[in-house]
Amino acid sequence: MTEATSSQALIIPQLIVGLGNPEPKYDRTRHNIGFAAIDMLAENWQISLSENRKFQGRFGEGISRGRDKIRLLKPLTYMNRSGQAIQAVVNWYKIPPESVLVVYDDMDLPLGRLRLRLSGSAGGHNGMKSTISHLGTQNFPRLRIGIGKPKDPASSQTGETISHVLGKFSPSETQAMEKVLKLVVEAVELSLKQGVEKSMSLYNSRSIAE
Repeated sequence: MTEATSSQALIIPQLIVGLGNPEPKYDRTRHNIGFAAIDMLAENWQISLSENRKFQGRFGEGISRGRDKIRLLKPLTYMNRSGQAIQAVVNWYKIPPESVLVVYDDMDLPLGRLRLRLSGSAGGHNGMKSTISHLGTQNFPRLRIGIGKPKDPASSQTGETISHVLGKFSPSETQAMEKVLKLVVEAVELSLKQGVEKSMSLYNSRSIAE
């Protein structure tokens, strides 16, 4: 890190968004791990989430562990229109994109891994495509949670990929993901206290074995 970079203002999230799909049939699926992360943060910080029509999502605000006010959002627009809900909150509270932390699933990361970044492309994720489109920039932090690829290497066709992403975790994966979500809470809390970059340096190398 150069001296110029280290003297820049810390990137501290003001809004944390978890991507997922509404409807009970999507509960606890791999694609909804972003929703699960928001639920875990809400529980830890005792923030109640309720449906907010103006924001097209389940929304809550409160205080994270002794820190500043924080806002949590689970868009209810379905994954490929997630950006609409995010944009509604950002516009209402005048939040800059770099203060929006988006949490979502990533097949390219093995199960048990996290990856925090300050910016980047959508990487083929429809929720992120929509978010980038509505925020008008790729420069916002994101926390990707690894869900791994289908076990059968030959099943990388579209249909198999969709059934993997929309499938539920196995019992052993579920146990691993509970530990991963605890790591997510720790990583997010550190990013609120010391900035996203500090959290990246500590948590991008961490892994939970299945």
